[in-house]
Amino acid sequence: MKGINRARTGMAGVVATFTILALAACGGGSDTAGDGGDGEDGGGDVIRVGFSQLGAESGWRTANTESVKESLSEENGFDLTFVDAQQKQENQIKALRDFVAQDVDVIAFSPVIETGWDEVLQEIKDSGIPVVLVDRTVDTTVDDPFVTWIGADFKQEGTTAGEWVKENAPDAKIFELQGTLGSGAQVDREEGFGEVVGEQVIGKASGNFTRAEGKTAVEAALQAYPDMTMIFTHNDDMGLGAIEAIEAAGKVPGKDIQIVSVDGVRDGLQALVDKKFNYVVECNPVFGDQLAELIKKVYDGEDVPKETIVIDEAFDQTITQETVDARAY
Repeated sequence: MKGINRARTGMAGVVATFTILALAACGGGSDTAGDGGDGEDGGGDVIRVGFSQLGAESGWRTANTESVKESLSEENGFDLTFVDAQQKQENQIKALRDFVAQDVDVIAFSPVIETGWDEVLQEIKDSGIPVVLVDRTVDTTVDDPFVTWIGADFKQEGTTAGEWVKENAPDAKIFELQGTLGSGAQVDREEGFGEVVGEQVIGKASGNFTRAEGKTAVEAALQAYPDMTMIFTHNDDMGLGAIEAIEAAGKVPGKDIQIVSVDGVRDGLQALVDKKFNYVVECNPVFGDQLAELIKKVYDGEDVPKETIVIDEAFDQTITQETVDARAY
């Protein structure tokens, strides 16, 4: 068992776990793709999809959004209505209700945080519109609130990072730079990492998955925890902000203070090549094509796995510039 901890729905029964390759999308504002005409996927029916992305807080999210939009295109047989929630749950709930009013065929969304969805999910269930969760999950009392979920195993990502620390820096004094508090990525990465090397963590703070807030959090941490020797950051963007704070303090990132990160976007891996990051656990954002296939099956009433896990890699400082340059995101 790889520590999968996805659907906290309070449902009775046992959910089977399926491991399948996957890939996703981000952006700004609300827009539509497709005019309701016949697609070119060999079917003829255009699938009307409402997709609510949680925001555009990071390079990972941008790559995820681009993948979703590219895959849920008119050419592929979709009429997509896309809404960027700008990291606000109230915006996302409004978008979901708008999708119900528009009577779309399928609703997909990446929730900003795990809780607070009971009312809107019940409304969607009562409407009969199937829900596909993307990247993050929900904690709800609504029975059977979604058909399927696709995304990464966040807990395993934290575990993988912790195992590297345990082997390579068993005496490190770690500051944990957390993502948006209450989000599935934050909760699960913290849990996975903590189960392996939690006793080495001397302090924690949220950088909200953004570079600017990551920098601010590390500036404060450098004052509060002067003996820290490592930062575990829940995403690359916050880690890049941490580099700025460390350098401004006259220290050397990757040496005086090691950095272990999760994401694997190009800028993060470049920091690894430049020896400013020490280890990066990948969280693959490019799974829009798998999402599209799942939505088609849901629309057609076919059986789908309850969970589709994205396969991730991990990288250390042996990574080459050629590998970074070849990345799609």
